[in-house]
Amino acid sequence: MSILKSLTAAAVALPIAFGALAAKADDIVEIAAGNADFETLVAAVEAAGLIDTLKGDGPFTVFAPTDEAFAKLPEGTVESLLQPENQDQLIAILTYHVVPGKVMSSDIAGKETMAETVQGQSLDIKAMGPAVMVDQAQVIQADIEASNGVIHVIDTVVLPE
Repeated sequence: MSILKSLTAAAVALPIAFGALAAKADDIVEIAAGNADFETLVAAVEAAGLIDTLKGDGPFTVFAPTDEAFAKLPEGTVESLLQPENQDQLIAILTYHVVPGKVMSSDIAGKETMAETVQGQSLDIKAMGPAVMVDQAQVIQADIEASNGVIHVIDTVVLPE
């Protein structure tokens, strides 16, 4: 559990440190765009036309897959999803990673719950032990605070049914 606490402390400290330098804290999109591990996610959000939505007031809780998470998908999947004719499918997948409201790890610690996504289906969240699971994905960094919500980094792209 001490590793999770260390990651959480680092995740919280980084945006606070950067926030002190800026006039206002960065929003979810700005934080993702400033992180090299989210290049695929940012490209997908842009292709889906969701930039303005995720820059909105929120608050939002985003379970953000890394580039490595996207690379786990079958070959050609990401390229296919980024095509304009597949925008609806891409929107469904991306909005399945977003929960209305700001849910911090401390809000769910020790719980097993379901969270309704913006897409309409629910994510299965298990925070009963050292590993926090969101559907089949593990949270690898929690509580990156943004001006309009929070980001939890996950190691797998979760897919709606």
